[in-house]
Amino acid sequence: MRSILEELWYGNVCPNTGCRETTKEAKELMGYIADHHDNLQATLTDKQKEILEKFDDCYAELTDINEREIFVYAFRLGARIAIEVMSLDIE
Repeated sequence: MRSILEELWYGNVCPNTGCRETTKEAKELMGYIADHHDNLQATLTDKQKEILEKFDDCYAELTDINEREIFVYAFRLGARIAIEVMSLDIE
């Protein structure tokens, strides 16, 4: 079995792509969002559809930035916890 660092090197560990399971609750919510989005888009003019598309693009970019920042924070926190645990004196 390869180490986690080897798995990372070979591209088998990729935290920014669909590595996590989507819960039933999240799938249901995504369905509602898609339905509402489609219903809204059906009522819009071409200009409004263009604005909504730009909004969707900006929102997706913001979501990517937020997820990256959360990942970096959590990774650093985990590393600090591991360092502290490893440096504790064992009695």
